[in-house]
Amino acid sequence: MSSSAMEIENTTNTKTKVVDDDNDISPIEAVRAVVLNDDDPTLPVWTFRMWFLGIIFVVLLSFVNTFFSYRTEPLTVTMISVQVATLPIGKFMAKVLPTGKFRIGKREFSLNPGPFNMKEHVLISMFANCGSGTAYAISIIDIIRAFYGRKINFLASWFLVLTTQLLGYGWAGIMRKIVVDPATMWWPASVAQVSLFRALHEKEDGKGMSRGKFFFIALICSFAYYVIPGYFFGTLTTISWICWIFPKSVTAHQIGSGSNGLGLGSFALDWNSIVAFLGSPLVTPINATLNIMAGYLLLIYVIIPSCYWGFNLYNARTFPIYSSHLFTAQGKQYDVTSIVNKKFELDLEAYEKQGHINLSVFFAISYGIGFAAIASAITHVACFHGRSIIELWSSRSMKQDIHTRLMKKYNDVPSWWFHVLLIVSIILALLLVTLMKDQAPGLNVISEYVFGLILPGKPIANVCFKTYAYISMNQAVFFLNDFKLGHYMKIPPRSMFLVQIIGTIIAGTINVIVALWMLGSIPNICNTDLLPPDSEWTCPNDRVFFDASVIWGLVGPWRIFGPKGNYSYLNLFFIFGALGPIILWALLKAFPNQKWIGTIHLPVLLGATAAMPPAGTVNFNSWLVVAIVFNYFVYKRYRNWWNKYNYVLSGALDAGMAFMLLLLYFALNMNGTILNWWGQSEHCELAKCPTAKGVNVTGCPVL
Repeated sequence: MSSSAMEIENTTNTKTKVVDDDNDISPIEAVRAVVLNDDDPTLPVWTFRMWFLGIIFVVLLSFVNTFFSYRTEPLTVTMISVQVATLPIGKFMAKVLPTGKFRIGKREFSLNPGPFNMKEHVLISMFANCGSGTAYAISIIDIIRAFYGRKINFLASWFLVLTTQLLGYGWAGIMRKIVVDPATMWWPASVAQVSLFRALHEKEDGKGMSRGKFFFIALICSFAYYVIPGYFFGTLTTISWICWIFPKSVTAHQIGSGSNGLGLGSFALDWNSIVAFLGSPLVTPINATLNIMAGYLLLIYVIIPSCYWGFNLYNARTFPIYSSHLFTAQGKQYDVTSIVNKKFELDLEAYEKQGHINLSVFFAISYGIGFAAIASAITHVACFHGRSIIELWSSRSMKQDIHTRLMKKYNDVPSWWFHVLLIVSIILALLLVTLMKDQAPGLNVISEYVFGLILPGKPIANVCFKTYAYISMNQAVFFLNDFKLGHYMKIPPRSMFLVQIIGTIIAGTINVIVALWMLGSIPNICNTDLLPPDSEWTCPNDRVFFDASVIWGLVGPWRIFGPKGNYSYLNLFFIFGALGPIILWALLKAFPNQKWIGTIHLPVLLGATAAMPPAGTVNFNSWLVVAIVFNYFVYKRYRNWWNKYNYVLSGALDAGMAFMLLLLYFALNMNGTILNWWGQSEHCELAKCPTAKGVNVTGCPVL
């Protein structure tokens, strides 16, 4: 670029701004509105405050999120809570830490190099974000210990978790030049984070309550309130009033139950129930919310009732209407352990004696919709975005905006760092599955399906393959999102690299320690048949993971979705899903003036209920109401309030609830101090019952 096209300005505050009338402006309006076009490379990032707070919060989040992942209503404390909580702590440390300098070798350091700055804050948040979700591979450890009743040692567990997490980081490094550096590759989630960082650090207008004070008050209110649904009045978690009106009707319970039914009118007055499976509704755009609502209503209130009461599809009435459990043809729960031999493989003779595995109509249709969602995603991208992807991939002169050029002042992460990490992760994974006898090494459903066809009868091999295939993709996206955030915030790339690597190792280690502790300290954890009726340690995510290991690994898709199984016609959903976007694309071309056709996003509609199971209808009902109230009505009528407090409120509600949950567990639940009265359950026990004549299931009336 010629010198006339670009001028570097060094201002008195040492900030650097690139001025380029033709090319520097970002092509994305949201980026232009939110992301600053300058940088101060002199701001310190490798500070004692960053390391201290980053390590503290990644340990805290890893512990809390793993601990709560076993609950009936799991809780995830997110990066937003850390962003808000660490700001006053960082400022306090900047005031009280000594400013004197000292030397280590030839380098000079200070515990307090100056005011707490935004770049430190971003790195602390990235550090902690590594612990914002429990490692996916923990579910493998859970099902081995809690469902199959076998053993896995700490070292094998640790290697399994770390290799699955770091493998994705290697792929992220290879892709970052394509999906991070180009100006047209923008990440809405990262832009939202930039907006929050700026809101927290830039001087407020002085009107109304400060964000820090608001966060503290909301946290205290959330903390104080949660003792009611969390201990005194558990029914507030799932209020299914139809079951109260018709206490002896199986059909009424199936319609009204928010946990095991269609959840008509069911709702929750419990933040944990709202965010358990879908994340915070306060940070979800209204367009995404409406797509989710459309897909949810179509599945739950049109397709499932029609298949269950109308067509009795797959003998639907022999089983519960809404369940992720596996059943025999007689409607009883399938005894999975009886068909596993000493080699941890399928005992074919025992399987043939017990008979084919049967699914509830909801579970079966959910798999079909999952097949359609995968196929539709491929054809949707090909039809609507294929040309632009090809042009971008083939272009060697991808547009670079001001943010990419400002980042060139920092030493980049050499590609070989990522290549080495990828190779080491693959080697360790191979050593794990060969030497430590873990059987074998997003894809999610499709990876299960493919490997189940390749190597049926081996459940742990299947879930390991699924985890390596799916989570490496998922982690790559996770790391790339953080890279884009750092790109917008002008964080030195090597600082990001080290923070993410160290944070991932710490988080994975804490995940394993907490998981093994929980599995060893809570009697009958995850076993709903042996746990007390109102126990909160039911492990809903692990239940679905276990059932998947049986369907795709132990028994195999050939015996369930192939010619030997009951559900072969569900494979047609692949075709329907693939054709859907093609039809929509053709209609848009034929009727270009009908712009509403282009707003139909089939993969989003089909994937709207991907969290079901383990999510229940009460989770969706409550989540949708809160999302629409805040992101439509509040956003439309009280825009200034929403801009200032919305994200802060989300983080405060998460944090306050998490602290009360921990307090209740260690102060009361560990000692067996529980309340046992009418207000502690949903009172929809019959929702789990079949409605076919003559089916005899314990606890259910025989019709």
